[in-house]
Amino acid sequence: MTTPLLTAEAVSKDFLFARTIAERFTGRPARTVHALNGVSLEVRRGETLGIVGESGCGKSTLARCLVRLHECDAGRVTFEGADIAMLSGADRRAFNRRVQMIFQDPYSSLNPRMTVRQILAEALSVHGMVPRDRVDDRIAELLTLVRLPQDAATKYPHEFSGGQRQRIGIARALSVEPEVLVADELVSALDVSVQAQVVNLLLELQERLELTLVFVAHDLRLVRHISHRVAVMYLGQVVEVAPTEELFERPRHPYTQALLKAAPSLDPSTRTRKVAAKGELPSPSNLPSGCLFHTRCPHVFDRCRSDAPGLTSRGPGHVAACHLANPGIEGPA
Repeated sequence: MTTPLLTAEAVSKDFLFARTIAERFTGRPARTVHALNGVSLEVRRGETLGIVGESGCGKSTLARCLVRLHECDAGRVTFEGADIAMLSGADRRAFNRRVQMIFQDPYSSLNPRMTVRQILAEALSVHGMVPRDRVDDRIAELLTLVRLPQDAATKYPHEFSGGQRQRIGIARALSVEPEVLVADELVSALDVSVQAQVVNLLLELQERLELTLVFVAHDLRLVRHISHRVAVMYLGQVVEVAPTEELFERPRHPYTQALLKAAPSLDPSTRTRKVAAKGELPSPSNLPSGCLFHTRCPHVFDRCRSDAPGLTSRGPGHVAACHLANPGIEGPA
């Protein structure tokens, strides 16, 4: 689990707002949303890397850049050392097969006019995974793999529950025998009981098929359960990366500490109404100078307002982007 398989190197991604009538009339340029601002991280073969942060922090944009659904504006994403933006032809198709994405909304990502058999057969056909006379057998294997009944093959997506549709999405991703799965808010739209079933299925499949997982989520308890390491994002930047238990017990960035304190507890006596961090989240179209978190940080000092910190070592496998060597942070209660 030490060899980087998939890496992001100083990745940036901007999106343009549609210009308002007032902006058109006055000739002002369109506003730019800075979704990713120099993100660097690595995904090691065989591990599960959890990516967490508030809504709007860039988690989903990063996930889409990792599978090349978005092109990077700056920086690069590499797979086995190769820049994925430079891949074309057979190499691009091979990458698309080996790195698959599972989306948050299984209903909108499945063609409602196609049966489950047609959905899975299409993936098998595009990548030439099995001979034509073996397609039905492979579909049966995939349905068994994700614990769906065999008669599911003849049904349409609307005939299934949300959890079942997510299993179809997992089966479609697995049909091309990928090495990496990027799961973007995989279970956020599902009931808690169904979430556990889908996540446990994913963990079993990871062990059985030797998969590498990138698990994007906002539920910290879920991320703690599934991940080997966790990357924390804020305003399009990675502010801390650490082994899971190390991060939850000894967070070294003020934002990570705020997230953990605000996370809901299963114990009613310890539940909190705290928000993740004080103050409003700055606009991603008008980023603060210096450290992006300085407008909400309880430990802010002059250098934070002018000098952006880089990720520095805080222990074995633990890095954080903070000017303070130790901002007096303790683990969550």
